[in-house]
This record gives sequence, structure tokens and C-alpha cells, in this order.
Amino acid sequence: MSGDCKLHDHFVEQAKWCADLGSPFTASLILRCADDLGAGGPVAAICGDWPTNPRKDALSLRLVGALHHAVLSGVAPDLAAVYPRGGDWTMAQVWPLARAWLAANTAAVRDFMQSPPQTNETRRAIILLPGFLKLAARFGLPMHLLELGASAGLNQAWDRFNYQTDGWTRKGDSDVVIRTDWRAPVPDHLDVNPVIASRAACDLNPIDVSDLDQVLRLKSYTWADQQDRLDRLDAAIRLAQSQRVQVEQADALEWMTDRLSTRSGSGLTVIYHSVFLIYPPRDVIAAIMRTIENAGARATEDAPLAWLCYESEALFGGDRASPRMRARLQTWPGGAVETYAESDGHVTYVDPYAGGT
Repeated sequence: MSGDCKLHDHFVEQAKWCADLGSPFTASLILRCADDLGAGGPVAAICGDWPTNPRKDALSLRLVGALHHAVLSGVAPDLAAVYPRGGDWTMAQVWPLARAWLAANTAAVRDFMQSPPQTNETRRAIILLPGFLKLAARFGLPMHLLELGASAGLNQAWDRFNYQTDGWTRKGDSDVVIRTDWRAPVPDHLDVNPVIASRAACDLNPIDVSDLDQVLRLKSYTWADQQDRLDRLDAAIRLAQSQRVQVEQADALEWMTDRLSTRSGSGLTVIYHSVFLIYPPRDVIAAIMRTIENAGARATEDAPLAWLCYESEALFGGDRASPRMRARLQTWPGGAVETYAESDGHVTYVDPYAGGT
């Protein structure tokens, strides 16, 4: 496959995923970019010589993120005037202005696109919540939390979020409200209050929520026609700012290895992450898994270890072509594994785990 075809196919594929995840605006915008790529327009000038895998790099999301950043930052007021506001937009108005802005700001857009997208999607916390509650009920020990690929660290406060579904709710002491279409069984232990002894997190490129420029970049990757996600993100940022959340800049494997080697001799250590393992190289993914399993082999009843994650099913032997993600919990001593729910990248619904590999 030629490079141009590979790029075009990535844009078309990503547009379908955006449509499936409830963002017709972003889907339509990416398809216009795909057409412009084929026509040799500014998108081709910006993306045509991209040196690495466009799908793994989420290239199209980097591009539309640059456009949204221009809107949010106020540097493209004409474009901002036609961007979604309460659902009102037409691509016939948006695209000519977007294309003109890309053509006039090629260097700035390419510079913006050097960093990978980060959304720190807080709705993923709702599919991790049953795992945290199981751990609290099962072990009855204070938790030492270690989050990998934490971005801005917004999901460190999962225990303070409000969770609302048609079938169950759990109240938290913050303004962050997490809603989804919950089709799985009602989680056990909703009345349990986990005791958090410590929280720590790392990311290769962490976002500092005290830096307004970095916050703006984070918001730019949230799709412009999804106001509920933007509102939830704003609330989670305010909570993280009030808590002075810190995310250490570190390689996940090195950071986790160090933390596990010095972990407390008492209490439950919980390694957790969501939609993180799709980003490291394969050998690093394998090393992370081995490191956790080796630490698990050394776990004791007084200092157990848990690995809670929400990741692509392909990483654990599932369908490599599937967009589905699975919630998986493994505990030591013993190494017992439970895969308990599945959903999409934004957790727009939660289904019971369908079984299989």
C-alpha cells in the first residue's frame, strides 16, 4: 500500500470511529481532511510526509486537535464563530475556514502535531469502579494506587466522582458526574468506601493542570460537538487543581519497576491504567506485563498486589481488529484473573464481558 493510500485509509477509518462514538462533527471534518489529502491541499502539505504509522499515532486526531486548539485559544475567531455551539454547525461553513486556516498556519499545525493526543477520558473511571470496589471488599486494606499513563491525573480522583446510570448510582464529594448506558450487572459493593493510603501516577508527557496552556491543549482533543464531555472535563480539571494533583514525568516501565521494588510491606498495591497499553512498543508492553506478574509472584497476604486495567482486547489475546476494550482485574497472591465488562474507547456504554479468550 502506498503512503498516500495508507494515510487516506487512516482518516476514513478514524472518521467512522468518531461517528460511532457520537461525534458527527469530528467524523465529517476528518472526511473533509481526507478529501483534501487526496487533492494535494494543505492537509497533504501538513501530513503527507508523516514518517511513522498514522493509525498508531492517531494522526487525524492530532490534526483536528490543532483546529480545535485554534478555536479554543481565540487565534481563529472566524473559525470559532462557525464551530459547534449547542449542536449548531454546518460543514459547508466550517470546512472552507478550516482549510484556509490550515493553509495559512502549516508550520504551527505541524509543530502542534508533534505531541500525541491526550484526552484523559474520565468516563473510563466508571468501568474501573467495580474492580476498585471488589478490591476494597475482598482485602479490606488501605490502597496504594499507582496509575500508568495518567496524562493529567484526572482519574486519580475516581473515588470522588459521582456515578449515575439508569440502574444504579454512587455519590461522590465532587462536581464530576460520570454517566453511561450501563447494560452490565449492577456492580457489587456499591456501599463500600475504599481507604486510599497513597496515590501516585506517571506519564511520559504529563499535563500539568496548573498550567493553563497545557489545560487548553488537553481540552482541544475533546471533540467540539460533545459538550457533555467538555463540561465533565472542566469539572475534573477543577477538582484536580484543588487537590494539586501531580503526575511524574517518567517512563512507565522504569517508574513502575522502581515503585514495585520499594512498595510498602503492608496494604494493597493497585496498578491501574486505561487505554494506555496501545501506545508503548510491543517489547515494552511485554516487559510491563512481565514486571507486574513477577511482582505478583512476590505478593503476600499482608501486602497483596492487584492489576486493574481497561484496555484493548487484542492485548490479552482477543480479536486484533476489534475496537472493543475490556475491564480486567488480576490479584496476587494466586494470580486470579477476572474480566468483567467491555465497552468502547469512551465508555459510552458498558456491557457484560461476552467471554472468549
